[in-house]
Amino acid sequence: MRPDERPAEWRRSSYSNADGGECVEVDDAAPGTVRDSKDPDGPRLAFAPAAWQAFVTAAARGEFGGV
Repeated sequence: MRPDERPAEWRRSSYSNADGGECVEVDDAAPGTVRDSKDPDGPRLAFAPAAWQAFVTAAARGEFGGV
């Protein structure tokens, strides 16, 4: 790990179902980095800060129609 990197701090969606499936986790240490909660060792997606903020804002406003 580079000195400027922090360990991942994964947080699961509050909308996750009881067994933890069907949701994503976000890395609070690297905003915009997400992974599938069912496959924590699988691929991760990383979004540019502006794109991630636009997504979070749109989701908070309900712009995705309850998806």
